[in-house]
Amino acid sequence: MKKSLVVAMCLAAFGAAQADDGLTANVALTTKYKYRGQDQSDSTKESVPAIQGGFDYTLGGFYLGNWNSSIGFAHGTEVDVYGGYRGTVGDLGYDVGLLQYYYPGSGVSNLNTTELYGALSWGMFSAKYSTTVSDKYFGFEEARGTGYLDLSANYGLMDKLTLNAHVGFTHFPSDAKDLGATNYTDYKLGATYDFGSGVTLGGHYVGANKKDVYGDINKGRVILTLSKVM
Repeated sequence: MKKSLVVAMCLAAFGAAQADDGLTANVALTTKYKYRGQDQSDSTKESVPAIQGGFDYTLGGFYLGNWNSSIGFAHGTEVDVYGGYRGTVGDLGYDVGLLQYYYPGSGVSNLNTTELYGALSWGMFSAKYSTTVSDKYFGFEEARGTGYLDLSANYGLMDKLTLNAHVGFTHFPSDAKDLGATNYTDYKLGATYDFGSGVTLGGHYVGANKKDVYGDINKGRVILTLSKVM
């Protein structure tokens, strides 16, 4: 990935956030980018730093956002664009939306993926289900209808320190399985410390099962991430 592209996006988002209260921006540096438990960079290295960032615009319950990350394939850039609506009913939060994963660069359009999602949250717990509406799921053929269930909990252990736990389940439709796609489970466990002023530092152990199928991209890794929300 051209890291200059992500940096430019983050700086643009930062400027926008200063100009309009409806906009917020975020930027992060992580020692390894994993998504749904799988490495998004060189799986032979424990640490491959990635720069990440984006922005969100909200208007009432509606929101529109963009998030970007350096990666180790598809010319090195992941660009996500999403939008939806969120709100609350009593103590229950809900969120529905559409997310497009895009990998700029010639010859990599087969990795582009579109998902619909819905989420519920209550206290420290949240559950989110995403379903693929594009024909392909990150390169897997005949993958329309691939589902991903995200179950997470965030517990405030003490002032500024939060424990984080997550388990996710990827389930492919039968047509994709016939072509070699395999269901798997991913996990994340660790903690996040809030320094104030939007700055946090997270330390987590992240990975997935089915290493015999996917190889070292599913290997468990210790990942540190420094983030800033503006």
